[in-house]
Amino acid sequence: MGFDKVKIKQIRGMILFIAAICLALRYSDEIIGALGLGIEILTPFILGAVMAFILNLPLRGIENRLLGKWNGRLADKFKRPIGIVGSIFIIVAVLTLVILTVVPQVGKTLVELGNKIPVFMENVWVQLQSIQLDNPQLQNYLNQLQEIELNWDSILNGIVSFLKNGMTSMLSSTVVVAGSIVSGVMNTVIAFIFAIYILGQKEKLADQGKRILSAYCKPKWNQYLLKVFGLAYRNFSNFISGQCLEAVILGCMFVVVMTIFRLPYAVLVGVLIAFTALIPIVGAFIGCAVGAFLIMVDDPMKALIFVIMFLVLQQVEGNLIYPRVVGNSVGLPSMWVLMAVSVGGSLFGVAGMLAFIPLVSTVYMLLRDSVNERNAAARKGHGKPYQKNRKPYPKSTAAKQRSEDVKK
Repeated sequence: MGFDKVKIKQIRGMILFIAAICLALRYSDEIIGALGLGIEILTPFILGAVMAFILNLPLRGIENRLLGKWNGRLADKFKRPIGIVGSIFIIVAVLTLVILTVVPQVGKTLVELGNKIPVFMENVWVQLQSIQLDNPQLQNYLNQLQEIELNWDSILNGIVSFLKNGMTSMLSSTVVVAGSIVSGVMNTVIAFIFAIYILGQKEKLADQGKRILSAYCKPKWNQYLLKVFGLAYRNFSNFISGQCLEAVILGCMFVVVMTIFRLPYAVLVGVLIAFTALIPIVGAFIGCAVGAFLIMVDDPMKALIFVIMFLVLQQVEGNLIYPRVVGNSVGLPSMWVLMAVSVGGSLFGVAGMLAFIPLVSTVYMLLRDSVNERNAAARKGHGKPYQKNRKPYPKSTAAKQRSEDVKK
């Protein structure tokens, strides 16, 4: 009878699972729309949690190192506000330093490009004329194109129609962009306030989360979830700090080497590569493309030298710096880092690239620990851990007779 109840319970659960899958497929559009609406409503709070996580990194250093020996009633009251203000000051100071470094260089670069692009285009035009002279058949093609009769009335009507539709779409796009800007500013303000609240009472929130898990989960699951959350927090913290440190080192290397080789835009390209290097694997190549274009307008040969220098420094960074600064911090092999960047970028863009590396690292570590535990149990149980609680087979009559003879 017990066997029938177990089977009925399993069949009931399977039927409910299949029914839930069928309903999800049937109303998939409504479910996706509801999820999108929920994410849109929770966007400022998700952004605030991300801000709180990033601000917590310098906050933890300020409280543990700078203010670690400060104890007493005043410390309990003012240590956290001082740490929060200090964290905000550090991040704002870094952004201000970058802006003050980049903006003058960008302005200077734009002025130089404005002076050099006409010369560059004139050289291109001279090259095109020489190509035309060396290939007379091109002139025949151009003459044939000039002989084609054009219906100027239809072209003008098309241009007027395009301008009318373009003005209407431009006005609607302006309204949409203005609404998006206002919404983005409001979400950022709400997210910042929410982040301050999280940092102000992070110990209380952590204690409440532990109490909720303890109340609704079994002790085994409670311990496992706490282990998962702790491992994810450590991986995300190590990844963000390691990625920022690696970007600073790479940017300084480019500034120094470009200054030694007397390449133009050393500071601008170094800061640009440092910022784009925050995107794992592919970020530095984006900075390389922009830097090569800027230098090519000045001198194509220097642009070639810059590309060669980039490839050399990229090898040094990838083989020596990145594995020690970032690779060890997340404990994820290069193959899985590439997979995490590809999948995360395909799903959520740059944010997905940054988030999927520590996320995949957490899953990788949990799976590795589980495999090691099972293999250790298998070795301890002579390769058959599943037979630990297994009942022995009943002995046959002949075997029982032989055992009794042995005892006699």
